[in-house]
Amino acid sequence: MKADLYNAKMEVIDKVEIPDRIFGYPWKPDLVKQALDTQEKNSRKPFAHAKGRGEVSGGGKKPWRQKGTGRARHGSTRSPIWKGGGVSHGPKKERDYSVKLNQKMRQAAMFSVLARKLQDNEVKFVDSLTIAEPKTKMLHAHLKAFFGKKTPNALLIPEAGNKNIHRASANLPKVKSLGPKDLNVYDLMKFKEIFIEKNAIEAIDSHYHAVK
Repeated sequence: MKADLYNAKMEVIDKVEIPDRIFGYPWKPDLVKQALDTQEKNSRKPFAHAKGRGEVSGGGKKPWRQKGTGRARHGSTRSPIWKGGGVSHGPKKERDYSVKLNQKMRQAAMFSVLARKLQDNEVKFVDSLTIAEPKTKMLHAHLKAFFGKKTPNALLIPEAGNKNIHRASANLPKVKSLGPKDLNVYDLMKFKEIFIEKNAIEAIDSHYHAVK
């Protein structure tokens, strides 16, 4: 299939061939949601952690002798029943929230999002995303042709090795740059517009090969 190819001034200058197996993939909302949930769960970090009796300080000495004091016997002030002691059955930072999703399903979900956004005119193929220096000001001026006075909200997918774009986009709050081999459902859905450099199309087609 073919799509419009834009220049830096947002003018259609040619047609570009894009893989039908990716950009013509059917919309599968259930699969997309599953892939998105999986990615969010896998990025979750278990911050909650309660120290057990083996992690709290103190308690190296028996509080009092075993017999003859009239008090209950204790071996350590680290016991959970003591103030400042360890916590029983508390949350642990070793908890694993990750879930698995096979490669074919993950790539199919990405294709589904790309195809849907292309149908909604939210994917544009550009002749070049190159800037001379890794400066945010340069990239912002480059995006002005696409967005005008609106705040840029875009995912940029330049050809592999374009370090200037990656560095310059880091300071723009609603702009992100990803290499053609680093695509994921979360970022594809997060940004309103997706700009794909012409030379990145072949890299995307060859790298994501699990879905024929």
